[in-house]
Amino acid sequence: MQLDISDNSLPVYKALANPLRLKIIQILSHNKLNVKDIASELNVSNTITLKHLQILADAGIIAFEKSGHNKISALKVDNIYVRFPERIYPSFDVHETNIPVGHYTEFSVEPSCGLAGPNDYIGKVDNPAYFMDPKRIQAGMIWFSNGFIEYQSPNYLAQNEHLEMLDISVELGSEFPFSNNVWPSDITFYVNDVEIGTWTSEGDFSDTRGKYTPDWVPDNVNQYGTQKILRITDHGTYLDGQPFTPISLSDIDISSQTFKIRFAIKNDAANQGGCTIFGKGFGNYDQDINLKMFYS
Repeated sequence: MQLDISDNSLPVYKALANPLRLKIIQILSHNKLNVKDIASELNVSNTITLKHLQILADAGIIAFEKSGHNKISALKVDNIYVRFPERIYPSFDVHETNIPVGHYTEFSVEPSCGLAGPNDYIGKVDNPAYFMDPKRIQAGMIWFSNGFIEYQSPNYLAQNEHLEMLDISVELGSEFPFSNNVWPSDITFYVNDVEIGTWTSEGDFSDTRGKYTPDWVPDNVNQYGTQKILRITDHGTYLDGQPFTPISLSDIDISSQTFKIRFAIKNDAANQGGCTIFGKGFGNYDQDINLKMFYS
């Protein structure tokens, strides 16, 4: 589950702000239980227990199941991430480009793989040939188990403009047939053929529906990813504001007419769990792949 700093996330924050409900989460992390068993563990009444369970269910943290005449509670969430607002650098001017996820310029992928548009899958899933289907430009979500997807963005920098920082923002997840909330995958970033670094996605999430994922997408497949912000500066690269790798702007050729951005699963990756890229109309962030060139 991924949260942000907005009113939409308040039910989850409120659900967690209670010691009894935190205890319930700890109990359910081991087993699915009925109300009576949970109440016994907490040493409180069934009525009070059910009230707290309902708050957790309304927040999407647990789910209720039926087992005969019993109402069973099950933990629904493995991890919760909180995304803080992106910091703004007003002292720099910026060239910004938004690249739809279907507008890739090169690819080499292996099944499981596929593309999804606003109304249906694009072509046949698990057939890489459809990655060249003309309708691919309508894709809002693409996924592959091995290989890479590469995009190009125009380089708008003028001769008198000095690049200070390069930001790439994208929503990513792992890839598992249908989904697997605990499925680590090492996704490697490249810019202009330079390997920037590798980030490990924790899973291919379907514990809750993506905020923007179309209704036609089944509940048991990729719903959302994790928004990652890669920032390359003249003193190193940062991921989500934290030091990532020593690669700096001086290591990258910025004189070409385009910037090439590649997302890859390397053959020697320790966690070959695939890659899902979410774009506008899918996932938890209604955005394409965003490239910002901060310059002075």
